[in-house]
Amino acid sequence: MKEPFKIEEVEEKVILVGVSLSDGDDAEDSLLELAELVKTAGAEVVGTAIQSRDSIHPGTYVGKGKLQEIRQMIIEFGATGIVCDDELSPAQIRNMEDELDTKVMDRTLIILDIFAARASTSEGKIQVELAQLKYRLSRLTGLGISLSRLGGGIGTRGPGEKKLEMDRRLIKNRIAQLNRELEEVRKHREVTRGQRSRNQTKVAAIVGYTNAGKSTLLNTMTNAQVLEEDKLFATLDPTTRNLKLDSGQEILLTDTVGFIRKLPHHLVEAFRSTLEEAKYADMIIHVVDASNPQKEKQMHIVYETLDMLGVKDKKIVTLFNKLDKVEENEILHDFKADKTLKISAKSGEGLTQFKEVLEEILREDKKLLEGIFPYNQGGQLTVIRKYGELLEEEYRENGIYVKAFVPIEIYSNLENSMNYSENIHSTENS
Repeated sequence: MKEPFKIEEVEEKVILVGVSLSDGDDAEDSLLELAELVKTAGAEVVGTAIQSRDSIHPGTYVGKGKLQEIRQMIIEFGATGIVCDDELSPAQIRNMEDELDTKVMDRTLIILDIFAARASTSEGKIQVELAQLKYRLSRLTGLGISLSRLGGGIGTRGPGEKKLEMDRRLIKNRIAQLNRELEEVRKHREVTRGQRSRNQTKVAAIVGYTNAGKSTLLNTMTNAQVLEEDKLFATLDPTTRNLKLDSGQEILLTDTVGFIRKLPHHLVEAFRSTLEEAKYADMIIHVVDASNPQKEKQMHIVYETLDMLGVKDKKIVTLFNKLDKVEENEILHDFKADKTLKISAKSGEGLTQFKEVLEEILREDKKLLEGIFPYNQGGQLTVIRKYGELLEEEYRENGIYVKAFVPIEIYSNLENSMNYSENIHSTENS
């Protein structure tokens, strides 16, 4: 009896190609990160090639001599494709494929591929498909015969193959439909934000470079059960959880998609509604992988991305995470942050101090209310407990004595409910 056929997924072998435009730039570090991206996408890196040039070659990304060197590497290592560290034009892809006779991909395609594999919610899938279609659309006229080569492997997940067969008109129609769906998502987000505002609930957006430990932080503090992996973009879809602090105050923590070098503009546009959670948050929690030798550069990229999204004038708390992997005497600083702390999200070290900092920041937007509520106004204590910080509560003959920090927005209503025939007073938080 014949054995049944076995279908095995062949791991692709790729060569990474980058261009260094000046001495001391981060071309080598960027290629190391690209190697992690390629690994996350499911391929093996078998070689790297960097060319120093004054500018990227408009026709073939690298020069003719380097192309010949890459061709030899492809033969020597048995590579099935190359991945360039910058976004390529259709002409560059076509010319390089003609010269090298192999599949040519770029950094953007790899990131889109990872996002397609990681998106789990309907919103995430819409955003990824939209970004992929915009990327494909801009390359339809330049890809030509190379479309037939994209028959599998990395760079073809999600809507890839089925959409490649569509003509420009069909893709544009699909993009228009997805944009309408995303507009509905955006409206829903605005309604949710409005409800939070009316409920006086403060929101903290957790931002940071990909794989800095944002999901681990959210899980440890709120038991959110978000996927944790030591991979780039392990989690893609944003998660919001309520955190109750020791004083009774509550705050919403929202995890956001990780930032990265050269984040594709198609993704930024598609994920704008998600990324803008940081724009509408009351404060920013910036998580930094303190053990990463490139942390300074990563912090710069995070702030650059926040600036691009219009995130300004927010309280920033920077958490230098993975403290267990850092030498004790290492100096960690972030001059753009209002507060900095050293933590280990995994072990919980430093999180008690972090909660205390959150308490302090929340208290800054509150006023000190002190006085006596008549017993028929006892329901106001429920409001104080929900939105404020109850410091003292005493049941007296003439009413309920209360001392509490309350949000400025509800201070006047609470003050007007107090019994002013008694010797009471209210003072502002100095």
